[in-house]
Amino acid sequence: MNNWQSIREKPLVILSAIFLLIVTGAILSSLIFNYNNAGSIDFSKSTNPPSWAHPFGTNTLGQDLLSRVILGGRISLAVGLMSMLVAILLGTSIGAVAGFYGGIVDQILMRFLDVFLALPQLPLLLLLIYLFKDAARTLAGPNLGIFALIVLVIGGLNWMSLARLVRANFLKLKAMDYVMAARASGASDARIILVHLLANTWHIIALSATITIGNAIITESTLSFLGLGFPPDIPTWGRLLFDAKDYLGSAPYLAIFPGLIIFLTVLSINNLAEITKNDKQY
Repeated sequence: MNNWQSIREKPLVILSAIFLLIVTGAILSSLIFNYNNAGSIDFSKSTNPPSWAHPFGTNTLGQDLLSRVILGGRISLAVGLMSMLVAILLGTSIGAVAGFYGGIVDQILMRFLDVFLALPQLPLLLLLIYLFKDAARTLAGPNLGIFALIVLVIGGLNWMSLARLVRANFLKLKAMDYVMAARASGASDARIILVHLLANTWHIIALSATITIGNAIITESTLSFLGLGFPPDIPTWGRLLFDAKDYLGSAPYLAIFPGLIIFLTVLSINNLAEITKNDKQY
């Protein structure tokens, strides 16, 4: 099916993709414009409702909520993208080795995967962040250290599904004639894996990547909402929700706007997966 025809048949995908581009543009615009209101404190403007001057209103410190949502989006999306890269690297590597070599290697790696699948992810995630956050801050600073720890932990707990998909595809592809011909011609294992097998597995990896980004954003928001994410001065979307939880009755917009942005962004990313899925019919 033609890609653009497939996209036109799904208006929700179009709307989601457009919104994602708008969000990305707004985040990148913070590199151009100076969002002073994101950090400036003015108690005279505390919890002002949405207005022309402050479209999302102001928080309890009088800071512009729209500016903080934009700045926080840069961090939340960065966590999503970097966590996706970690998960893709782990899942693709383990799945490719297991599917290509089979035998005892496959058995060992699949039992290793089963162990990770059996672990309760959210409690384990909270435990790892709690145990290693001080060490991460000491090694790389309060911001970069926590960022690296969150990325590694989230990515390290989201590779299992991709590994199984890559393994299954490798098991199917390695029995095909063109792979046997490449082996007969003297191609090395590395060349067969990289050139002949991964090249025909990219659609699975791309589909998993889009889903992983959305999951990582939600997971980071959960961590920040529980107080185990970034420091209080870093306005991630989850942190904004955490700060708003005590004002749901008096200033509900403090939670509505960050929550809506998280919902629409994740919806956009997950619907973009439809484009990826329809790009390759298998």
